Amino acid sequence: MSLDKLKLSKSLVAAMNDAGYLSAKEIQAKTMSRIIGGQDIIAIGPEGCGKTTTYVLGVLMKLKYSTDEAPKVLILVPDAERVEAVIAEFMLLSKNRNLRIIGLYGNGGMEEEINELLDGIDIVVATPTRARAVYLKLGLNLNRLQTFIVDDAEVIVKQGMQLPVAELARSAGKVQHLIFTTVVHDKLNLMIDQFMSFPTTIEVEEMGESQAETHELLLYHVPNFKTKINLMNLLLRDDEVFDKVVVFVNTRLTAQKLSNNLHSAKPGAVSVLNPLFFDEEGFDHIDDFKDTPEARVLIVANEGFSTLDLSGIHYMFHFEVPEEKETFLSRVVKEGDEEIVAITFSTDLELAEVKKIEQSLGKKIEVMELPEGLIIDKSAKPAPIKTKKEVNDGPKGGGAFHDKKESNSKTHNYGIGQKAKMTMKKKHG
Repeated sequence: MSLDKLKLSKSLVAAMNDAGYLSAKEIQAKTMSRIIGGQDIIAIGPEGCGKTTTYVLGVLMKLKYSTDEAPKVLILVPDAERVEAVIAEFMLLSKNRNLRIIGLYGNGGMEEEINELLDGIDIVVATPTRARAVYLKLGLNLNRLQTFIVDDAEVIVKQGMQLPVAELARSAGKVQHLIFTTVVHDKLNLMIDQFMSFPTTIEVEEMGESQAETHELLLYHVPNFKTKINLMNLLLRDDEVFDKVVVFVNTRLTAQKLSNNLHSAKPGAVSVLNPLFFDEEGFDHIDDFKDTPEARVLIVANEGFSTLDLSGIHYMFHFEVPEEKETFLSRVVKEGDEEIVAITFSTDLELAEVKKIEQSLGKKIEVMELPEGLIIDKSAKPAPIKTKKEVNDGPKGGGAFHDKKESNSKTHNYGIGQKAKMTMKKKHG
């Protein structure tokens, strides 16, 4: 789409062209008029879809020249690196104006930052904890704030910085709120529900081109670690289907913890590859696991084994989503005629990594319904945020409390193990 469709100023269009942005991104086309119009927005899109540039353009379009000391815009991001990146984007696209902008991050003294704020600032880009600390020192004046932006919101939630975000937002009073994130889930909604009412939710999806054929991929979305253990135990009851499986976790400590929590009717059924302690049930080589009839479940830590020979293994579980997406991709790409069903367990905080994997694969992973009889370990579930749905023909849904896209709708409700049985029967029958 042409940049002209965004109705930007001539100076911004020129700056965009000089920066190499020759066309508008989908997320910019769908949100810019709403941002300029002052609406509250939750914008959902994958990494690299143009979220940061979107709000930078919106801020520059709305920001008027002022000599006020108090900032007009507060932008919260997860870390110092993102603070610097956002400031760099502002400077790149605002070279034709005198912009007063400051970055707040770090843990040291804040006297210099407070003095600079008192001299007069238009835009503050900060980590939530640093912004809150400066605010409590009476150095950050939110009385004139017009726009409150949270970028990489899912990362902020993952890092446990919801409290300072909510406190700052409530202190700012009636302002425009813009939330940018790769995913929406319960924990994120719990944070933004404290200061947003009836935002417009807009989602875009940019899938990459599939580079290779993959094994069968299935996903279970569960609330927490304990429910993952309950689900694992429930699935493994079906020893006819899951007669020989490999379960991947991220660390050897988690491997030890999981092995102690998996139920086993027979001695030696559950073991760890290269166990943390010498007295644990385990193997030094995966071939020993394959050759041991009573061994059913092998738990493997990603930190110690990047590649393994999974020949003869029909089921692999990613009990935790790998920290590096390449680790996951290397296991699910088909090589030869070997057929494997790859089952992934994901919590809310891991959904962002799942999105990155799907973007690399160029396709969605099929989401399975949680089986009957699963004990879900949870406290009171937060109520869904009230959202005002977008009414155009663009992508809808995808978040925890959004209408599901047709491609993601469940077309099955199989009992425990039935889906897996049908899959393997189809492949080997």
